[in-house]
Amino acid sequence: MTVSASGFQPTPAAVHNWVSFPAPRPQARLRLFCLPYGGGGTAAYFPWSRLLPPEVELCPIRLPGRENRLREAPYSQMEPLIAALAPSLTSLLDKPFALFGHSMGAVVGFELLKRLEEQYGVKAVRFFASGRRAPHYPEQDPPMHHLPDSLLVAEVQKRYSGIPQVVLQDPDLLRLFLPTLRADMKLVETYQFSGGRLACPITALGGIQDSMVSEAGLKAWEDLTRAGFRLQRFPGGHFYLQTQTQALLQLMLDELPV
Repeated sequence: MTVSASGFQPTPAAVHNWVSFPAPRPQARLRLFCLPYGGGGTAAYFPWSRLLPPEVELCPIRLPGRENRLREAPYSQMEPLIAALAPSLTSLLDKPFALFGHSMGAVVGFELLKRLEEQYGVKAVRFFASGRRAPHYPEQDPPMHHLPDSLLVAEVQKRYSGIPQVVLQDPDLLRLFLPTLRADMKLVETYQFSGGRLACPITALGGIQDSMVSEAGLKAWEDLTRAGFRLQRFPGGHFYLQTQTQALLQLMLDELPV
């Protein structure tokens, strides 16, 4: 069971700046934090709140540069992001918690959990690493964060099909979206794995038709835990979680102490 982190306790305003509560459940036995994929925000996880049982409180993490933090500069380097995010969560670690991170969120999630273990002495009950190769597994594709806007958009669509059509078809929305997307790509592509393993178990998740994430890349997450490991793939591509939501959540619930 997770205990409260000692030391720095953020103000309620600071917590709510970083964490969204689409369906507050103060009596829940467990909190499920969710980290976004590149260019994504908390809204992608809001539908989950209607599917999760009362024992689980959904807590999507809101990063700068999106949604109501649109005016804040997005982070483009891992260390400053983790240094700001980790202490902002400590007041919410007074009960068991799990973390789900998709794509970029999986890498951020690993570093966040490592920092919480090393600096605050708390560990998750489970880490769900989704749609991303393990950080020590070799990268096959060249970086793209430096590309001109039009080429960056084309490459993101080619690899992930990750930009909504409503954004692609609206030049003003695309203009607002691109700085955060570029920063997210830079964060992931300049990140250097520095070693370490988590004390919590890891479940690696992915889409069977995801050409960007191989089964071997997912299985490599097993190297990064000192506890249990599970690998599960679902029908679908990189964003399998949008079409396999119920199956995904059921698998997660089966592995959580609720």
